Amino acid sequence: MALLNSGDRVTATLVIDRLLGEGAFAEVHRVRHEHLGLQAMKLFKRVASLEETREMLDEARLLSTLGHPNIVRLFDAGTVRTPQGLRGYFTMEYVPGGSLESLYTAYPRGIPTDLAVRVTEQIAGGLALAHEQDPPVVHRDLTPANVLMGYEGSAVRIRVSDFGLAKRADPVTRLASGRGTLAFMAPEVLGYLLDRWGHSCASDVWSVGTIAFLLLTGRLPYGEDLGLSRFDRMLLPPSRYNDDVDRRLDEIIVATLALDPRDRPATAGELSAALSERPAGEAGPLDERAGRIAAEALRLYRVPGQLGRAIELMEEAVELWPPLRELHRSRLVLWRRGVVM
Repeated sequence: MALLNSGDRVTATLVIDRLLGEGAFAEVHRVRHEHLGLQAMKLFKRVASLEETREMLDEARLLSTLGHPNIVRLFDAGTVRTPQGLRGYFTMEYVPGGSLESLYTAYPRGIPTDLAVRVTEQIAGGLALAHEQDPPVVHRDLTPANVLMGYEGSAVRIRVSDFGLAKRADPVTRLASGRGTLAFMAPEVLGYLLDRWGHSCASDVWSVGTIAFLLLTGRLPYGEDLGLSRFDRMLLPPSRYNDDVDRRLDEIIVATLALDPRDRPATAGELSAALSERPAGEAGPLDERAGRIAAEALRLYRVPGQLGRAIELMEEAVELWPPLRELHRSRLVLWRRGVVM
């Protein structure tokens, strides 16, 4: 049972709209701010004391220092009384497109290469700002579930979220203690390399590379087995599974997945630069007419009586440029049911 429910008031201006999801440590609610509209709120489940609340709200304070278009924006933080006692929370921008999980599961053999590259570039761009801090901020738990997919008109805009496991790395060793999700954790974090261990900027780069490989191929780079023995296998480049992956993109992704962190791009900034410097033309642009039509659909769907027309326009747009279908798939499903978010 959720700590808070639809209609519950958090503050004088903030009301719970509905539960979006939950994990072991927190619930995520969509909330409505009286003046600012829809936001997302993370509500910590097991924070009872003021000291624990302050510790958990480190995430909120951390995010507030990282202003970047590819990092979820923070609005406010505080505590709220629930039936289970006082709990800490923070509010952030609401991203209605969902996470990357919905994107890669729609393409079992990999999403279009140009879209995968744009997504990866934006993830790396957001993380680059964190890695540029002194000392660097290491995410430590980057997975498709905490990379959110929003829209600007018809174009996708990625936001890296859930820096809940992030902390400032030790200024001397540049490492942080090991936590995260197994499938996306670097070998040194899992103890595969005994002489190098722990999270670093390079281990975040590994996570980005794993996500990129999954987007391009529908597979995890070293196989579905999550035991350490998987790293004994030879890594095949993404082009073995996706003919649209060019040689330079192969080189970049394979470099992010080098077993020794010293052989990877050292930071997300280096990875972002490598992707942006790929020869022009190797990642096709969004069809211009399709983009205009999709943007008009996104404008119309909130206009009373225009939802049907918005559906027609979006379907026309995805016929012109098929990658838009998966970018707006969940939105179209809701529209056809008469649901406007």
